[in-house]
Amino acid sequence: MSLFDVGRLVVKIAGRDAGKKAVVVEVFDNTYVLIDGATRRKKVNILHLEPLAEVLSLNSGASHDDVKKVFTELGINVWETKAKTVSVRLQRQRKTKKRAVNAVGAPVKQNSEEKQKKVRKKIATIEKT
Repeated sequence: MSLFDVGRLVVKIAGRDAGKKAVVVEVFDNTYVLIDGATRRKKVNILHLEPLAEVLSLNSGASHDDVKKVFTELGINVWETKAKTVSVRLQRQRKTKKRAVNAVGAPVKQNSEEKQKKVRKKIATIEKT
Protein backbone atom coordinates (compact mmCIF):
# COMPACT_ATOMS: atom_id res chain seq x y z
CA MET A 1 0.00 0.00 0.00
CA SER A 2 1.44 3.31 -1.13
CA LEU A 3 1.24 6.67 0.57
CA PHE A 4 -0.60 8.16 -2.43
CA ASP A 5 -3.35 5.62 -3.16
CA VAL A 6 -6.67 6.50 -4.77
CA GLY A 7 -8.86 8.32 -2.27
CA ARG A 8 -6.00 9.77 -0.18
CA LEU A 9 -6.75 13.31 1.00
CA VAL A 10 -3.79 15.60 0.26
CA VAL A 11 -2.79 19.26 0.52
CA LYS A 12 -1.08 20.90 -2.44
CA ILE A 13 2.12 22.56 -1.19
CA ALA A 14 3.48 24.05 -4.43
CA GLY A 15 2.15 26.06 -7.31
CA ARG A 16 -0.95 28.14 -7.88
CA ASP A 17 -3.20 25.88 -5.78
CA ALA A 18 -0.83 25.71 -2.80
CA GLY A 19 -2.59 25.23 0.53
CA LYS A 20 -5.76 23.75 -0.96
CA LYS A 21 -7.09 20.27 -0.26
CA ALA A 22 -7.55 17.64 -2.93
CA VAL A 23 -8.03 13.91 -3.28
CA VAL A 24 -5.98 11.47 -5.35
CA VAL A 25 -8.23 10.26 -8.17
CA GLU A 26 -5.76 8.19 -10.18
CA VAL A 27 -2.16 6.99 -9.79
CA PHE A 28 -0.05 7.10 -12.98
CA ASP A 29 3.32 5.89 -11.68
CA ASN A 30 5.67 6.38 -8.73
CA THR A 31 5.94 10.11 -9.48
CA TYR A 32 2.64 11.43 -10.83
CA VAL A 33 -0.98 11.31 -9.66
CA LEU A 34 -4.24 12.91 -10.79
CA ILE A 35 -5.87 15.11 -8.16
CA ASP A 36 -9.23 16.87 -7.92
CA GLY A 37 -11.10 18.83 -5.28
CA ALA A 38 -10.55 22.39 -4.09
CA THR A 39 -7.77 22.51 -6.72
CA ARG A 40 -7.93 22.22 -10.44
CA ARG A 41 -8.22 18.63 -11.71
CA LYS A 42 -4.66 18.06 -12.75
CA LYS A 43 -1.78 15.62 -13.08
CA VAL A 44 0.80 16.60 -10.43
CA ASN A 45 4.12 15.43 -9.05
CA ILE A 46 3.80 13.76 -5.64
CA LEU A 47 6.64 15.99 -4.38
CA HIS A 48 4.14 18.87 -4.59
CA LEU A 49 1.66 17.11 -2.29
CA GLU A 50 1.46 16.56 1.45
CA PRO A 51 -0.61 13.45 2.33
CA LEU A 52 -3.17 13.66 5.13
CA ALA A 53 -4.27 10.78 7.35
CA GLU A 54 -7.80 10.60 5.93
CA VAL A 55 -8.67 8.26 3.03
CA LEU A 56 -11.96 8.78 1.17
CA SER A 57 -13.92 6.05 -0.56
CA LEU A 58 -13.48 6.76 -4.27
CA ASN A 59 -13.04 4.55 -7.30
CA SER A 60 -10.01 4.96 -9.53
CA GLY A 61 -10.70 7.59 -12.19
CA ALA A 62 -13.70 9.04 -10.33
CA SER A 63 -15.47 11.92 -12.07
CA HIS A 64 -15.51 15.49 -10.80
CA ASP A 65 -19.15 15.03 -9.71
CA ASP A 66 -18.18 12.03 -7.52
CA VAL A 67 -15.40 14.07 -5.90
CA LYS A 68 -17.80 16.99 -5.43
CA LYS A 69 -20.29 14.78 -3.53
CA VAL A 70 -17.61 13.50 -1.15
CA PHE A 71 -16.16 16.97 -0.54
CA THR A 72 -19.55 18.54 0.17
CA GLU A 73 -20.14 15.84 2.82
CA LEU A 74 -16.83 16.87 4.41
CA GLY A 75 -17.71 20.56 4.14
CA ILE A 76 -14.84 21.44 1.79
CA ASN A 77 -15.40 23.78 -1.16
CA VAL A 78 -14.78 22.33 -4.61
CA TRP A 79 -13.14 24.03 -7.60
CA GLU A 80 -15.86 25.01 -10.07
CA THR A 81 -15.21 26.01 -13.63
CA LYS A 82 -17.49 28.25 -15.62
CA ALA A 83 -18.42 27.33 -19.15
CA LYS A 84 -16.81 29.61 -21.67
CA THR A 85 -19.15 31.77 -23.67
CA VAL A 86 -18.13 32.39 -27.23
CA SER A 87 -19.05 35.79 -28.58
CA VAL A 88 -19.65 36.33 -32.26
CA ARG A 89 -16.88 38.27 -33.92
CA LEU A 90 -17.63 40.17 -37.07
CA GLN A 91 -15.10 39.78 -39.81
CA ARG A 92 -13.82 42.92 -41.42
CA GLN A 93 -14.76 43.34 -45.03
CA ARG A 94 -11.88 43.91 -47.40
CA LYS A 95 -11.97 47.19 -49.25
CA THR A 96 -11.90 46.73 -52.98
CA LYS A 97 -11.12 49.31 -55.59
CA LYS A 98 -13.88 50.21 -57.97
CA ARG A 99 -12.76 49.36 -61.46
CA ALA A 100 -14.15 50.27 -64.79
CA VAL A 101 -15.93 47.39 -66.52
CA ASN A 102 -17.13 46.98 -70.07
CA ALA A 103 -20.59 45.86 -71.18
CA VAL A 104 -19.71 42.20 -70.59
CA GLY A 105 -18.53 42.88 -67.03
CA ALA A 106 -14.84 42.31 -67.66
CA PRO A 107 -12.42 44.86 -66.17
CA VAL A 108 -11.12 47.48 -68.56
CA LYS A 109 -7.45 48.35 -68.36
CA GLN A 110 -6.68 52.03 -68.31
CA ASN A 111 -3.88 53.24 -70.49
CA SER A 112 -1.29 55.63 -69.18
CA GLU A 113 -2.95 58.68 -70.78
CA GLU A 114 -6.20 58.08 -68.88
CA LYS A 115 -4.27 57.65 -65.65
CA GLN A 116 -2.39 60.90 -66.26
CA LYS A 117 -5.68 62.74 -66.88
CA LYS A 118 -7.05 61.48 -63.54
CA VAL A 119 -3.90 62.59 -61.74
CA ARG A 120 -4.07 66.04 -63.36
CA LYS A 121 -7.73 66.41 -62.29
CA LYS A 122 -6.86 65.50 -58.70
CA ILE A 123 -3.99 67.98 -58.64
CA ALA A 124 -6.24 70.68 -60.05
CA THR A 125 -8.90 70.09 -57.38
CA ILE A 126 -6.25 70.19 -54.65
CA GLU A 127 -4.81 73.45 -55.98
CA LYS A 128 -8.29 75.06 -56.06
CA THR A 129 -8.83 74.41 -52.35
